[in-house]
Amino acid sequence: MYNRGPVIVMELPEQLRQAEVKIFLDGLRPLLQTDRPRIVLDCSKVEHIDSAGVEMLLHCLEEAMKRDGDLKLSAVSPASAIILELMRVDRLFECFPTSEQAAQSFHAYGAGANPPTQPWYSAAFRTADLKAAS
Repeated sequence: MYNRGPVIVMELPEQLRQAEVKIFLDGLRPLLQTDRPRIVLDCSKVEHIDSAGVEMLLHCLEEAMKRDGDLKLSAVSPASAIILELMRVDRLFECFPTSEQAAQSFHAYGAGANPPTQPWYSAAFRTADLKAAS
């Protein structure tokens, strides 16, 4: 585990099965109970993931979101990506090639970025044209 500013990066074990899930979750639980947790799970060493591992990922995402935080995955192997897809949960997670990119994604609208200046309902987005077309 290491920090990238307010983002915590944790490396998942090689085997993400029932026994490993319990041990990993015991270490992660205090981090999920903080206010606005920002967590990246590094999947680069994961060789095998089963339904217990996927269930743990979903539980962690749910706990983070309950506290107005987020959980992202990095370096998901093709084999793990297939498991996530087969279990129909692949679209629930933001996945990044590296932990660095995942950590930086939490700062998309940070101090250096320019947030949108127009609200989404602004005339600049031509919502009147959309009404006329329908």
